[in-house]
Amino acid sequence: MKNLIVYFSRKGENYVSGAIKTLEKGNTAIVAEKIQAFAGGDLAEIVPVKEYSSSYYKCIEEAKTELHENARPKYRPLDIDITQYDKVFLCYPNWWGTMPMCVCTFLEDFDLSGKKIYPVCTNEGSGMGSSIRDLKRICKNAEVDAGLSIHGARASVSDGAIKEYLDAL
Repeated sequence: MKNLIVYFSRKGENYVSGAIKTLEKGNTAIVAEKIQAFAGGDLAEIVPVKEYSSSYYKCIEEAKTELHENARPKYRPLDIDITQYDKVFLCYPNWWGTMPMCVCTFLEDFDLSGKKIYPVCTNEGSGMGSSIRDLKRICKNAEVDAGLSIHGARASVSDGAIKEYLDAL
């Protein structure tokens, strides 16, 4: 069995260390690629069918509306056979205290029963939020790890934290 690294990330305008900055690559994508480099496995990106606004402030309002409506935004099809994996590294940013709703859509679309899920959450200081509790609620028959919180502004220099987390597994 092998590792699956599934991630949702957003490039463009992002909140980074107290300021709005334009990122060529989203912080979560950087972290997911590092996990793949260190642990091996297949990488799969959750790409929403309807793109979020390129404006940071509009995007966070869209995300807030989705959360309050408990929406399940569609994403582009993923060409993965989930039965081929026993470990799933789930990488996502903290949006409004939890996972983006398109990540919840993914979790409900795939049967992760019996899988080990390793959440990795990028954030600007809010940690994992309620995402672990929410993940356990959605994936009742999976084993959910306590996860790893990565400060988004430090994603590109997070090698040590990621290696330490992986070594402890």
